[in-house]
Amino acid sequence: MRRAVADVLVIGDGVLGRSIAVALATADPGITVALSGRRRAGASRAAGAMLGVLGEVTATTTRTPHGRLRLALAVEAAARWPTWRRHVREAAAGRAPARDGYGTGTFVLLNTVSSRIDERSLAAIKAAGREHALPVEETDPADVPGLHPLDNDRPLRALHLPAEAYLDARRWLATLDAALTALPNTTRTPAGWLHTDGHHYTLHTPTATITAPVLVLAAGAWTTPLLTALDPDLPVLPVVTAEGTALSLTAPAPLTAVLRTPNRAYACGLHAVPQADGSWYVGASAAPALTPGGEPAAAGLRFLLDAALGQLHHRLTTARVRTLHHGNRPVGLDGHPLLGPTARPGLWLATGTHRDGLHASPLIAQELAAAILHGRPSPWLAPWDPGRAPISDWTREEAIEEAAAQHEALAAEARMRPPLTGDWPRLLADAYRRQMADAYAQLPEGFVLPPDLAPLAYENGPELAKLIARHLDPRTP
Repeated sequence: MRRAVADVLVIGDGVLGRSIAVALATADPGITVALSGRRRAGASRAAGAMLGVLGEVTATTTRTPHGRLRLALAVEAAARWPTWRRHVREAAAGRAPARDGYGTGTFVLLNTVSSRIDERSLAAIKAAGREHALPVEETDPADVPGLHPLDNDRPLRALHLPAEAYLDARRWLATLDAALTALPNTTRTPAGWLHTDGHHYTLHTPTATITAPVLVLAAGAWTTPLLTALDPDLPVLPVVTAEGTALSLTAPAPLTAVLRTPNRAYACGLHAVPQADGSWYVGASAAPALTPGGEPAAAGLRFLLDAALGQLHHRLTTARVRTLHHGNRPVGLDGHPLLGPTARPGLWLATGTHRDGLHASPLIAQELAAAILHGRPSPWLAPWDPGRAPISDWTREEAIEEAAAQHEALAAEARMRPPLTGDWPRLLADAYRRQMADAYAQLPEGFVLPPDLAPLAYENGPELAKLIARHLDPRTP
């Protein structure tokens, strides 16, 4: 069996693992970087690759301190994308795909299949645009290119975000692969099992063992079991998942910009993204879970198709399905990413980014590489220390109220029409609040589950409670 030594070992086959390997290898050609990963239902290959900043903003984004930090990080990442894209394509030395689907322009739609949450999100987008000097233009929905909704799902307002970028995620992964192949100081190796002797990290594969003093785990939704096997006592926030399903469809009409609704009901808003081959990427469902899932759920797929045909373009009924995408977005248990060094020397994490991983990948890769190579602390990574106490910008009561409001929005998008006798709308709203209050009451004191992960509380209450309790007190059985 071949034995090899590397300066840095990166575990993770997604966009963060590949980007970190490229950033390290190009920042210092004198080091060797080994990249290993297992092909699974990760987030990157299923991503819509909206490189959005303002399009992701909601009223809660700017209301919470860490929401504002995440927004600032997104603004900085967007500013780095043009140079990073050029840098990676140059490193690929002519081997990258000729077209990666990169473009700019997003239309955010406030349509009739929504709740008050969408109205508040549009106001927050405009306010964030003013604060960060990013263009936001109110436009006539009739002028939005590529949009052909049903009349009863039509948009009432639309915002044009001309600076918001997008690209084809699968072509971008191929571009990163081309760069890794062209760089002489990087190697790719099959997946294996890890162990540490306290000073070095060793990956055992069927064909080789690779040892390095520095290990970067960018393993997405599979991070926690890898860490547990490596060091079960390491104080790191658990990572859960948000499963998502999307489709690539033949185009019913040319698509020259992203079409999307605001973030709603635990998801990133209904959206269509132009792809390099002319198809439409339509996404995406979202289902929080404790462990990754490998296949889409029928309910999520049905809801996605119904929403897309009604709200975006009803001639998608005759579109051909080219690809069914399914992935697992990694989410820190407090709703935020885990970025930077751990308490174990030489062990770094880059995960938990939820919907932001691909968009933030240039910033995360460059900042992590600089910190590893030069010991340079990063103000962008510091708030997301993997060993931190759980972040909570919410009281339990606030989280319950927001989660209930998201369920009301989900009901509106599903066209649920309450009976017209009695006070059914209020009764349903009260029922959502009681459901959330009962679910949150099962969880240990001292931890507030973020509203985006509320389904975990009522679908996996006992298991979630044990996970939280073990993290807060490792002595918990």
